Parts: sequence; C-alpha cells; structure tokens
Amino acid sequence: MNRIEKSQETYKQLFGDGVPAAYATDPDFQDILSRFIFGEVFHQGSLDDKMRELITLVVLTTNQTLPQLKAHVHAALNVGLTPIEIKEAVYQCAPYVGFPKTLNAMTEVNDVFNARNIALPLESQQQVEEETRFDKGLAVQVDIFGDIITKNRENSPINQKHIQDYLSAFCFGDFYTRGGLDLKTRELLTLSIISALGGADHQVKAHVQGNLNVGNDKETMITAITHCLPYIGFPRTLNALSCINEIIAE
Repeated sequence: MNRIEKSQETYKQLFGDGVPAAYATDPDFQDILSRFIFGEVFHQGSLDDKMRELITLVVLTTNQTLPQLKAHVHAALNVGLTPIEIKEAVYQCAPYVGFPKTLNAMTEVNDVFNARNIALPLESQQQVEEETRFDKGLAVQVDIFGDIITKNRENSPINQKHIQDYLSAFCFGDFYTRGGLDLKTRELLTLSIISALGGADHQVKAHVQGNLNVGNDKETMITAITHCLPYIGFPRTLNALSCINEIIAE
C-alpha cells in the first residue's frame, strides 16, 4: 500500500468510518496531517498500535490538546487497550506535568468512558501503603537507574533532601509501583512525556539510560520519539533524539 492507502486504513481502524471535520474547511491541511501521521509515522518502527496510542495519550496530556486527547481515548479503546491501561498512562503524567493538567486529561477520559458505558471508578491499581510507598518507590528507582540514586540522595543539600524523598515516595512509589502497566511501558511513556515537555534534556538523558536498564533498546526509543513528532514538532523531537544519541552512540 502507498501512504494514502495506509493512512485511510489506519484512520478507520482508530476512529471508524467518520470523516475529520477539518475536511469541510481545510482539506489540504487535513490531507497533509492524515497522510503523514497515519500513512507514515504510524508505520515507522516496530511498536504496536496499543503502545502507539499510549504514547499519543501521554503526549496529548502533556500538551493539553484536550479535544484530540478525547478522540484518541476512543481510538485507544478501539485498538484494544483496556480502560485501566488508559487511565494508568494518564496518571503516569502527573509527576512530570503536574496535577492540574492531569486532572484536565482525566475529565476527557472519563467523558469517553461514560459515553461508552464503562463503569467508574475502575478497580484500584495501588500497590503500596502509606508506610511502604517510600521504600518501594526507592527500590524501583534503584532498579531503573542503579547506584546513582544513592549518590544523588547523599549529595543533595540538606535543604533540598525533601525533593529526593518526594521523588522516591511520590513519583516512583505512588505511580511506578501501580498495576495496569509494566515497568518497561511506564519508562517509555515517561521518556515521551519529558521529551514533549521540552527544556528537560538532563532528565531525558537520565530516562534514556533508564529505558536501557529496563530493557527498551535504542530502536524502541527512536520509534517512540518518532511517534511523538507530529504532536510535539521537530525541535523537541530533534532534541530528544540528540539525547538518545549522546547516551547511546551510533
């Protein structure tokens, strides 16, 4: 198939038989968009459609492009993602984009779930208790990043040690330990989120190494960042690829 045929087939798989509203006002632009995203980018690399939609969801949450997020929640369900997987992907954004943006995204997700008669709340995926969240979070950090975590904690100024504690207990304890998504998926989503943010090259590099450590190879990361391109643009995509190449030389 050529890219036009691929885009039509992929769009139908994701969204059904509807016609994008932009064809009524901006048909040239919609053709460029559809043929690039669904005819080219969706077919680059070896990620499956479920992983691609999870990446799309977290990038749209990061960007706060909420109408498109709602459309892709429908698409995520259409390609076979479970409601729990969708919710967990959005929850994963919170430590990086903040609670308000995550709550905005959750409103869109819940609207789709309600429209599709998915009962809320979903089954809890919490795996830690109040007294264990720090220790379990720190253990996940060490699993991902190794001994550098201990060094970071030891080298942190006394008036900033609470930030290191928050990283362990909140970011990794409250989120990374949850069920619904495995560690490799969460780490690849995190790389996509912080790449979409822009201006976080130090953290992108750290999570490139983290992805390697949990079993995501360079080609997987390149495919994930390529999938982000239509939603975040070339500057942030090229910055993220530069970080990947710095950590994993060609």
